[in-house]
Amino acid sequence: MRYPAVAGTFYPGNEKDLRRQIEECFNHRLGPGKIPVYKKGDRNIKGAVVPHAGYVYSGPIAAHVYSALADDGFPETFIIIGPNHTGYGSGVALTTESFNTPLGDADVNKDLAKDLLDTIIDIDINAHRYEHSIEVQLPFLQYIKKDFSFVPVCMGMQDYKTAKEVGSVIKDVIKGRDVAVIASSDFTHYEPKATANKKDKMAIDAILELDSKKLFEAVKQNNITMCGYGPVISMLEAVNGKKAALLKYATSGDIQPMNDVVGYAGIIVK
Repeated sequence: MRYPAVAGTFYPGNEKDLRRQIEECFNHRLGPGKIPVYKKGDRNIKGAVVPHAGYVYSGPIAAHVYSALADDGFPETFIIIGPNHTGYGSGVALTTESFNTPLGDADVNKDLAKDLLDTIIDIDINAHRYEHSIEVQLPFLQYIKKDFSFVPVCMGMQDYKTAKEVGSVIKDVIKGRDVAVIASSDFTHYEPKATANKKDKMAIDAILELDSKKLFEAVKQNNITMCGYGPVISMLEAVNGKKAALLKYATSGDIQPMNDVVGYAGIIVK
């Protein structure tokens, strides 16, 4: 079992308060405006970009993606790719341990995880034990639907070659399976709002064009402090989408006044 690392800090540490905060994210003025009801939809969403900051800041933006997934219908399995903020563990790593949250246990699809191994992806719990970027996605999914499985992939290495290879591995493995790939990433970190808006638009435009190389070049050439560009590149390469849509963009400065902000975007790929 992989126990919560950021329960009580990034989101409430008990079930009652966590459910209440998730509902506040859905109903927030920057959120979708209503609590979603799960439907068995047509399953058109192949991939997504979702932020991973504390719920008070990024939760309303994340809620747009999870509302869309509730309408679309859950896949059999999610692959959630997040950046490695801690520096622990292998450069690209999954774990097969279930993730515990205040809403219960989320189980890993061990068959799918096994098929991802013996590639550039290693198995290493150390990369996951204290990492928040994947953990914070799970309570939203658990709130909408209890029974789903997922595979967590944590990326410390985010160079273009590695990110593209991770995407290629996932693409091969999910062929013929009902899988959606979530890339966990925030955008610009701690810059003035006008600067963040300008820089983030460059990255978002590249994602909406489904152009992973353009995204990588935009991040590097414009010094965009997007923490999960590697996971987003991998997601784009894996799902081979036909179109992308920006559901919501906002910054922490839209939540409360501050000089330097962090950017958040909710994007889906079909």
